[in-house]
Amino acid sequence: MWRCGVSSLKPNCYFHCKRNYLSLSKSNLTKHPITKYSNYSSLTMTTITESDVGILCFISNLPGFRGILKQRYSDFIVNEVDTEGNVVHLTSLDAPPEAFQEGETKISDQLNKNYASEIEKFRSLACEIDVDQLEAFINQITSGSEEDISPIVLSPDSDKSHRTAMHNFFKENLRFLVTDTVDGPDSSSKCIRVRLNSGNKNKGRNSNKRKRGDRPYDSRGSSHWPAHLGNFLRFHLFKENKDTQEALGLIGKMLGIQPRSFGFAGTKDKRSVSTQRVTVFKQYASRLAALNDRLIGIKVGDFCYVKDDLLLGQLLGNRFTIVLRGVVADSEDTIQASAESLGRHGFINYFGLQRFGSGSIPTHHIGATLLRGEWKAAASTILDPREGERNIISKAREYYKQTGDIDGTLKQLPRHLVAERAMLQCLKKSPGNYLQALKAIPRTLRMMYVHSYQSYLWNHAASVRVQKYGSSEVVLGDLVYSKGDDAEKTEVVPPEHEDNSLEDAYDCGQLDEISGKDLPLEKNNLVKVITASDISTGNYNIEDVVLPMTGSRIIYPMNEVADVYRDMAKKDGISLTESVHNIKEFSITSMTGSYRRVFQKPIDFRWDLLSYTDGNLALSETDIDKIAKTKPVNPVKEENPTNGTEGEEPFNHLEQLESFEDEKKFSTDDNEVEVSREAEPPQVHSPPDLNSLEPQKALKLAFTLPASCYATMAIRELLKTSTSVAFHKTLNQ
Repeated sequence: MWRCGVSSLKPNCYFHCKRNYLSLSKSNLTKHPITKYSNYSSLTMTTITESDVGILCFISNLPGFRGILKQRYSDFIVNEVDTEGNVVHLTSLDAPPEAFQEGETKISDQLNKNYASEIEKFRSLACEIDVDQLEAFINQITSGSEEDISPIVLSPDSDKSHRTAMHNFFKENLRFLVTDTVDGPDSSSKCIRVRLNSGNKNKGRNSNKRKRGDRPYDSRGSSHWPAHLGNFLRFHLFKENKDTQEALGLIGKMLGIQPRSFGFAGTKDKRSVSTQRVTVFKQYASRLAALNDRLIGIKVGDFCYVKDDLLLGQLLGNRFTIVLRGVVADSEDTIQASAESLGRHGFINYFGLQRFGSGSIPTHHIGATLLRGEWKAAASTILDPREGERNIISKAREYYKQTGDIDGTLKQLPRHLVAERAMLQCLKKSPGNYLQALKAIPRTLRMMYVHSYQSYLWNHAASVRVQKYGSSEVVLGDLVYSKGDDAEKTEVVPPEHEDNSLEDAYDCGQLDEISGKDLPLEKNNLVKVITASDISTGNYNIEDVVLPMTGSRIIYPMNEVADVYRDMAKKDGISLTESVHNIKEFSITSMTGSYRRVFQKPIDFRWDLLSYTDGNLALSETDIDKIAKTKPVNPVKEENPTNGTEGEEPFNHLEQLESFEDEKKFSTDDNEVEVSREAEPPQVHSPPDLNSLEPQKALKLAFTLPASCYATMAIRELLKTSTSVAFHKTLNQ
């Protein structure tokens, strides 16, 4: 049975910073909060730690306890919360019947007719060789051949108007075929390529298979899309142990469409089970539903046609269901006190480790290099060999560093390394133009680097805010979101990302993996500085306190916290008020800036302490588990899922989440630098034997967070231990 957390009490008056994160005593930190931070720019590291990126403090001084995060993927369930406050679930795998009829009968009718008259019409436009080629192509398709139906390429044509007439012929007469234009044998000519429409469910099981080296096919969908349907198919994507881009890449490959055809509101954690909304341009539900039997670790369903696609940031937040296994504490009272404290007082709203990357080269390190205008150094940092990567990637990086052979490197480099491949392809065309190579990285991904540096500064500022002023009340000089009459007197701060172009957004594979609100909803922030009058009237409390993400149109606190931003940026050779170059997207002074709440309470917080003996059994019920209760479903995972003993009713969080919607946040990832190693948490208890049949304890949590808040930071407040993947893997051993 769920135990509900209280969310109406004021935050705890205690705060606690881990002294063993720093080489300084707490008293030294109070006197010298900034000057002791090391300049990471000249250092290297192998593993990102929380202290490296400014994650230093806790709200409560309660003791922590041992618990294993993500022992199973189903121990970390994420369900998106849409803009109406509804929790997104996968409830059906079936396509609407009307969508199937609309999509499939027309093409099958076309394939069953005789095309002699169309061939004669084509004869008036094309040469005899092309007529014969087209006739043979149509015969192969209509014969029901199971052979691979490859595209045909018509004769070279340098007359654009004639090529247009050819394209129109196919659109008007042979709608089961689609055409595009490819390069001809010389620079002055082009060729028309003809292929079977990807909307055809199949005459020949490999008809949509691409040949290596082919240019991407046109992904704009059918030119005869039914008028009564919206241009976009919206569906719910259920995935396990896959990030959003990876899952959509697999689906896109099966459909024969490009990644940019998909839209989504945010990325979800790879090491989880998650459900989110996705849109795709002009695709029939029946085609996607048919993929469910072939997809591994992925299911799609709950289809409907809509007018508009989804954009990054179009969500209110995420609902988390988390199980911490192998829990060991002094007593159950310790666990209960910690869980109730989290529900009442919340946690420091740090950007989690996901924001700073999982590799040995932190993204904010690259961000600082970009802000300094060191293009070659930034390019080298992205491309050079780094520790901790798989052997195939290490060999490719080392090969490029030693030989400079771009073609050879591209053959070795895995396709998921989007940034590296984009840069190398650009350097092949423009050798030595490192700035242009950096700009070749998809925009959302390349902006991640600068946003990561902003997050690095923010985390350190938040820690100093807690170290100096505690976490119980507002103080003179704090920044808060304005209320009531104050709002009318306060300057409006515009949202971040003045350029809202999203054409590259879907190529990014390294966005935030927890909440992923990368592009904020268009809603203005009103921020003011706390005065003595505000403190005396008590109009504001600790939950209202915000800190800025650096930019040209934000204000800083009117207390010592402001020094964090300036001093740390100065040590990294970065000015927050002047740019050393004129490349706007890599300049803080060209960004408007934004604000983020310092303290966050979990919404609709519930928890329960469970007992289990078999570590291989699921303790939470996924959406697929619920569907399987009503009808058989092919397994989504290799873990042999079993139904959990406790279901969860969906919550509607609209009212509580709307108050957070005005926060303008970003999405990023990578790490940082500083040589200090993260200290091991106190080993008061021995870890349980995970394979033992002895009863073990698990703490099950369910809560909602606004977009861009990190569930791992809530878990950190609870356990008082590191949230890094590496640390929790050691608990499994």
